[in-house]
Amino acid sequence: MIRELSKKKSVIPYRLTAIFSLFACFTIYSGTLYAKESIWYKSGDPLRTQIDRLPKVPEQYSVQDISCAKPDLSAPLSLAEVANTSLCNNPLTQELWASTRAQAAQLGIAKSAYLPTLNNTTSTNGNIAGNDSQTRSNPYFNLNNSLAASYLLYDFGNRNATLENARQLLLAASASQNSTIQTVLLTATVAYYKVQANLAAVKAALQAESASLESFKAAEARYKAGVATPADKLQAQTSYAQLTLTRITSEGNLQNAYGNLANVMGLAANQPILLKENAYQSPANILEDVNVMITQAADRRPDLIASEAQLKAAQANIDANIAAAKPSISVGVSNQWQDGNSLSSSNNSSLGLTVSIPLFAGYAPSYRIRAAEAQADLRAAQRDRLKLQISLDVWTAYQNLRTAVQSVTASEVLVKSAEESYRLNLGRYKAGLSNIIDTLNAQSALASAQQQNIQASLNANIARATLAQAMGTLDSAMIQSLPTTATVTTQSSRP
Repeated sequence: MIRELSKKKSVIPYRLTAIFSLFACFTIYSGTLYAKESIWYKSGDPLRTQIDRLPKVPEQYSVQDISCAKPDLSAPLSLAEVANTSLCNNPLTQELWASTRAQAAQLGIAKSAYLPTLNNTTSTNGNIAGNDSQTRSNPYFNLNNSLAASYLLYDFGNRNATLENARQLLLAASASQNSTIQTVLLTATVAYYKVQANLAAVKAALQAESASLESFKAAEARYKAGVATPADKLQAQTSYAQLTLTRITSEGNLQNAYGNLANVMGLAANQPILLKENAYQSPANILEDVNVMITQAADRRPDLIASEAQLKAAQANIDANIAAAKPSISVGVSNQWQDGNSLSSSNNSSLGLTVSIPLFAGYAPSYRIRAAEAQADLRAAQRDRLKLQISLDVWTAYQNLRTAVQSVTASEVLVKSAEESYRLNLGRYKAGLSNIIDTLNAQSALASAQQQNIQASLNANIARATLAQAMGTLDSAMIQSLPTTATVTTQSSRP
């Protein structure tokens, strides 16, 4: 009895040590499952989905010779530099880039269905036999290992349809990324020109305030000389105070415009920014045939390309669901090895075909197919609605641009006329040949004409960019063709 116990005590630690050693090896082995460059995980792109080559900003939208490095905010920025910084830093572009890469990974998953699968299963257990079982040593251990490989031979096109669905969704994601980039470009362009317009508005307000001060001083001088009434002086003073308030409001609007521009660029709203001053130039060839523009937009708009791809993906999903309800044929190879300690070991291998025939699933496949068909109809309706919206977008943007260009010409004539009228009325008032009302009216007309000219220039620049975005052609070349000059610099007055 004592000898049997001592034998068991010597055997049990040895067996436990073997189990713990096997467990430790398995733990170390499983820790490498997700290591880079293993058979379980590849850090590259083994199935060539181009996931590692998808750019954050596609080449046609990035400004040449401008990288995504942090911009030099101590130097004046052009519109092209503002646009490029916005594309690099705006969270919207980051979101769409991540979404596109995620869809590229889904394409890799779809491609993996064309490769065989290989699984290995290892198991062990320890047993202690009762006193009435003397067929083997005590305790005894079993070790099993099973290696199985399988490959899908035929599934009535399910893999093909799934792969096509993933390809079209990747195309849709890429087109959606381009559409969002154009939206960011347009937003940055609008924010840039709003800053420029507010800068011009502040400049015009200062000029109007200075002119009003001159009228007030003239009225005050005539009042002191006894040739004007107190009403003249008070009216001139009131006009001066109103224009001072207008100037203060314009300066506040400018700071808000700077904050909005910084936000679009992915910077803090209180970040001081230097800008190259804008000079309006009439866009060339804006009176092209609008019908041709609408036709071109139908071929170029990235959101329509995305919608078409989503429709094709939905149609492929119908085929996938139909094929999923049909049989599939697979080939399999397996090997199973077993060691039962004192019991004889076994080693068996097999090769065979498996035919899986779905007989009845509670009509679920029928409703999956119907749902896929309804989804395809939905995508088709969305595509058709977008086509109509694109024609309206191009038409509206074209008419706005034509109106804006004509307004710029008219407002320039208006400013020249108002300036001449104000000079004449002020001179006549100083000479005692006119009253203060005529002078103040001319002064108000000049201020109004200057603001209209500023707004017309802003509308023309924005309308040109909006038309390009409506046609799907708002890219880096378009941005660099928009009017800017580098002669004068302006900046935010914020600390």
